[in-house]
Amino acid sequence: MATNIKSSTIGMSPRKRPLVTLSSRRKTVEEDFFPFNFLPVECRLHVLSFLNEVDKCSCALVCASWSCLVRSWKLWRVADYRRGIMHLGQEGLLVSNREFERWKAWVHLYTHHLISRNASLLTLKASFDLGDRRNKWGELLSQLLDNVHCIDLGHLDLNWTYTLLEPLDLRIHLSSRAQQDNSSQQESICKMDQVFSFQELLAKLTQSCPRISKIKMHFDWSDVSVSLLTKFQQLRVLELKYFWIFKGVSPSTLQMLTNSLPNLRSLTLNILVPLRNLGISYTLESPCLEYLDVSSSRGMVFSRLKLPVLREFRARKIVRGITLDRRTRLRIQSRWPCLYHVLREGAPKLQALNNEKLVPTWREESYSELSAILQQSCYCIQHLDSWLW
Repeated sequence: MATNIKSSTIGMSPRKRPLVTLSSRRKTVEEDFFPFNFLPVECRLHVLSFLNEVDKCSCALVCASWSCLVRSWKLWRVADYRRGIMHLGQEGLLVSNREFERWKAWVHLYTHHLISRNASLLTLKASFDLGDRRNKWGELLSQLLDNVHCIDLGHLDLNWTYTLLEPLDLRIHLSSRAQQDNSSQQESICKMDQVFSFQELLAKLTQSCPRISKIKMHFDWSDVSVSLLTKFQQLRVLELKYFWIFKGVSPSTLQMLTNSLPNLRSLTLNILVPLRNLGISYTLESPCLEYLDVSSSRGMVFSRLKLPVLREFRARKIVRGITLDRRTRLRIQSRWPCLYHVLREGAPKLQALNNEKLVPTWREESYSELSAILQQSCYCIQHLDSWLW
């Protein structure tokens, strides 16, 4: 029997001899002795977690063991739809239809990839016009949330008003007044479509991702949106950008929002107060807010603060570009207290104002450096003696 096996082996052609088996065994031995494979699985996953999506997929081609590692849901914790822009070398401008379709295909492939990997998301970053009925970006994000594990999602960075890449044929060229009026009407319809789609997505997020602790997004300040936002009870960092320049924010709405978020530590607001609301002032209360930044807001004046643990505050006075007669200006400004008094009474633990560290005795008396900061950020009569707003 041994002779027959030996003779049959010798009679094989070079391709049929067991050299392939030896090569495979040698390859397996080399893999087994590769130091990376001796690390615990959690350590190997931690190392691979520092790679971007493209590099992770390249690692899956190295060997079978690496391919199994890359398929782990623990490596797919971030969904960043803005990386496709960097991959295409674009900066979010208008592009050709071909480039847009190429990017759109990447978006859908990326979504399918995250779903097939059973991703467990901690971070979601996207910039899509949710009012775009043609491309249905809202449905795409909703599909993602329905098919991945997102209960632990903690960071949301969402621009729902603008798609980073738009095809050139979406540009509108106006040639008459009638077209301008029609364009204005269409803009209002698009704005409402965006708001409705945003509210649908926000409602889904409240159900699928209740543990979100950091949000950065545009906001429409409607009652529905504010009510949905208050459901994120673990929210610690909130940055809200303006959505529509003509949309005002009532003081009661802002106060209700901060009162309803018991864990909020950092708040950044970009609010543009319409000229018709010129003269209103805001009250802000929060037992836990430590950082407040309203330096990007226009016409936002505080009449009262109740922020017992606030440590840093940023504000900037922005000229509105309108001219008021002295009587009108004084009538408006007389309603507003000086920012110094507001902070002294409502922020006893304040340590920094506009990136400048305050001296320990700032609450007892003002000083030249503090007066210079107030001159740049306060709207009271003492710090704004001009007819030009």
